[in-house]
Amino acid sequence: MRAHQDPDLLRAFAAEVRARRDAAGLSQEALAFQCSLNRTFIAKLELGQTSPSLTTLFRLADGLSATPAQLVEAVAVRLRKERTASRRRAA
Repeated sequence: MRAHQDPDLLRAFAAEVRARRDAAGLSQEALAFQCSLNRTFIAKLELGQTSPSLTTLFRLADGLSATPAQLVEAVAVRLRKERTASRRRAA
């Protein structure tokens, strides 16, 4: 993972992709096929080991039956909740 990437953001994105994939009843392989991506790339996204390009974000949103804006907003909500919980645990 590159130093300038935000690990909290990667975890929030990973959790959102996995939750939406699970809710859609898709395997990683099926989602990858729908998005014209490699299954191992989907796995790395879901583990928070990599971040998507803008093109990949649009492909993922389409494969998850969402708009890119809906996917980004859902990730932002997860990130805010996680950061709030982290601050509470630290206090």
